[in-house]
Amino acid sequence: MADSLRTTLLSVANLQMGQMQRPLDFSLPVGKISMLVGPSGSGKSLILKALSDLIVHQADISLLKPSKLKQQQTGAPQWRQKVMYFAAHSAWWADSIAEHFQQRPSAEELKSVGLSIKLLDAHPEQCSSGEKQRLALLRGLQYQPQVLLLDEITANLDATTTAQIEALLIDYIQADDSEDRAILWVSHDQQQCRRLADDDAIISLADYV
Repeated sequence: MADSLRTTLLSVANLQMGQMQRPLDFSLPVGKISMLVGPSGSGKSLILKALSDLIVHQADISLLKPSKLKQQQTGAPQWRQKVMYFAAHSAWWADSIAEHFQQRPSAEELKSVGLSIKLLDAHPEQCSSGEKQRLALLRGLQYQPQVLLLDEITANLDATTTAQIEALLIDYIQADDSEDRAILWVSHDQQQCRRLADDDAIISLADYV
């Protein structure tokens, strides 16, 4: 039990969303990718939003490192920067891509996800859905969240770009000079699930709906 607590980053208890017939308990381990799978409509996206304090719920959710932080006792803006939700379709509201970033990303950062620095001066409508998804990921990572909640973020991307994003995220959560980090990833791609997560890190809602 002590070893488990040392390696747990996010603890979730009594979470029941969508079509779930009973509550779910699980934890996210440090430096690992966990996958959340289940039938359409089973509540996967709702679970991610609950974890990031975007919707009302009754669950007990705690961030355990570097010190214990309970969601219910933490302001939503602070929590959402630590436990960040990445939607399947990103939001864009300003006239140029660069205006959406806290800090203008470098050419190297953009290249890591197969993008050109020229995109920063483009209007969001000039970018493809895949380009915007990768830009949204870089935008969120600038806040250095500890837990990344990924809602099918590679569903519209080709295999090469998907591989680039997977590599970037693995490096992000396993960086030696960073805070403890973890990922919970919703995906319908069974190959991706097997590629990124161990069997015991795949959380299935099949028995809950």
